[in-house]
Amino acid sequence: MLRYLIQRLLLAIPVMLGVLLIGFLLMQVVPTDPATVRAGPSATAEVVAEIRRDLGLDQPLTTQFGLYLWRLAQGDLGVSIINNVPVVQELGATIGPTLELMLSSLVWSIPLGILLGTLGAYYRGSLIDRGVMAISVAGVSVPVFFLGLILIWFVGFKWQWLPFTGRGGPLWTLEGLQSIALPAITLGGVFVGPVARMTRTAVLDVLSADHVRTARAKGLSERLVVLRHALRNAMVPVVTLIGLQIGFLLGGAVVTETVFTWPGVGRLAVGAITSSDFPMAQGTIIVLSLGFIIVNLIVDMLYAALDPRMRAA
Repeated sequence: MLRYLIQRLLLAIPVMLGVLLIGFLLMQVVPTDPATVRAGPSATAEVVAEIRRDLGLDQPLTTQFGLYLWRLAQGDLGVSIINNVPVVQELGATIGPTLELMLSSLVWSIPLGILLGTLGAYYRGSLIDRGVMAISVAGVSVPVFFLGLILIWFVGFKWQWLPFTGRGGPLWTLEGLQSIALPAITLGGVFVGPVARMTRTAVLDVLSADHVRTARAKGLSERLVVLRHALRNAMVPVVTLIGLQIGFLLGGAVVTETVFTWPGVGRLAVGAITSSDFPMAQGTIIVLSLGFIIVNLIVDMLYAALDPRMRAA
């Protein structure tokens, strides 16, 4: 197991380098000149040229990318072109709210999706099963922004039950819980459907397995048969899906934070890209990519806990 995890860590290095290269090249094709953005609209050509030299933008792309990697190796993500604040400082202030939003969306959506999928598999063909399938299809089909706008209009604006803009405070306060409720429901709402559908399919396959029939023949209760023998063995494909969906959840967090003006990394990334703040945009890309890689490593460790064959690898 340890060797397998080390291999995964080593594979993450070229993946991260590829992400850095793609992010760097994408910033180069943006039509806006960072030197012009920093200098302002009334700056002369000489001032813009001097700023370009200071930023190293007059160097060849290969040299710029090499210097960029060298600064990253030293922990220097640069300084924001717009507000002249270190990128690390801005990211440090936004990572916490993004983690709060993701954890708050996962803490209710994963258990609910697994519960609905298990009920749908156990009561296959019933009204419960059809309801679960309907929820699954709706969860896959409804876009994040549409669900967020619906909640804002009804729950936030029309009924005025919950706030729908900004972050009210830490999660352990009432204001923090109220302010994160709608964003967490929005982000987690599109997560329930895929998890429920995969859980239903996996549990259906396991319920017809020999070891489940043996457990029933021994006289075990249906609760123990489903939870201990069926659900646990069905968790491997479910964990795979959860790991992939959490990666896509990072993209959904960008939309959700923008819709609800949540002060997270996703909203910071959108603002940096629209304002051509290249250092800030590249910093947000690094954070989001690292989040995706870390999630995949956690999924690999969960494999070992659920599948004994992985421990011998």
